[in-house]
Amino acid sequence: MAYTARQEPAGGGVEGGVGLTALLVAAARAIETHRPDSLARDAYAEHFVRAAPASADWPIRTSQVPDGDTDPLWGRFARYFGLRTRVLDDFLLRSAHAGGARQVVLLGAGLDTRAFRLPWPAGCVVFEIDRDGVLAFKHAVLDGLSATPGAARVPVPVDLRADWAGALADAGFDPAAPTAWLAEGLLFYLPPAAETYLVDTVRRLSAPGSSLAFEVKLEKDLLAYRDSPIYTSTKHQLGIDLLSLFDRGPRPDSAGGLAGAGWSTSVRTPFDFTRLHGRGPLPERNDALAGNRWVFADRPGA
Repeated sequence: MAYTARQEPAGGGVEGGVGLTALLVAAARAIETHRPDSLARDAYAEHFVRAAPASADWPIRTSQVPDGDTDPLWGRFARYFGLRTRVLDDFLLRSAHAGGARQVVLLGAGLDTRAFRLPWPAGCVVFEIDRDGVLAFKHAVLDGLSATPGAARVPVPVDLRADWAGALADAGFDPAAPTAWLAEGLLFYLPPAAETYLVDTVRRLSAPGSSLAFEVKLEKDLLAYRDSPIYTSTKHQLGIDLLSLFDRGPRPDSAGGLAGAGWSTSVRTPFDFTRLHGRGPLPERNDALAGNRWVFADRPGA
């Protein structure tokens, strides 16, 4: 499947484009880790932030932010990423422990460290798919920390524009075994046809008992929120123009497509989980998070 990608920075690493947003999310995870009421802890996140020249002076603790939690970027937006991390951690662990999935596939893994920081069951394999430059940066940082994964970890250095399904098979993926799939912070950077192709490929490769979680944006016009505090603060403080990275084509109904194929699906707002956990962002005026949805889908077992 070939398509034109907005997201690929020159050199394929983490210094530009969506690669730079991976550092933003890592900084948010670092801040979340140091909160007294943390929802998720990632001891590796701050090391990614400090290792990249583009982010070396970004905050990794709320105390380093002059306005603290009232800062739209390092307060509310960072808390969103902390909440997302916790919710998707819970999804993967539930799929592995209660659901019996022993394969986990992280699509567009970025600087994800779940292979290292989550308590996986014995025999679990975590496949990390991303561009070679991103994975190389991650390997260099983690190797410098002598980090040890808690599951068999298999990096799959391939661009999602290429034959990633073939590369995954070559890396040892078994399509006959139940799999937990995760596309975190990925689909809204892809053209609609690429999202459809990715979800259809996941469905084709999923044995009974498999599960999938992904994040989508439902706004018909993303530019309606171009003056929202989240977008403006991210652009002004970090030089990251998220709206220039998002694909603004009409989005497919991926959740509906899975439901039509016999999967059970649940579409939730982040605010649902804020209320569940008692912390995280709540709706506000001119809210760039208003259209965000987290989708959970399960293929019934045999």
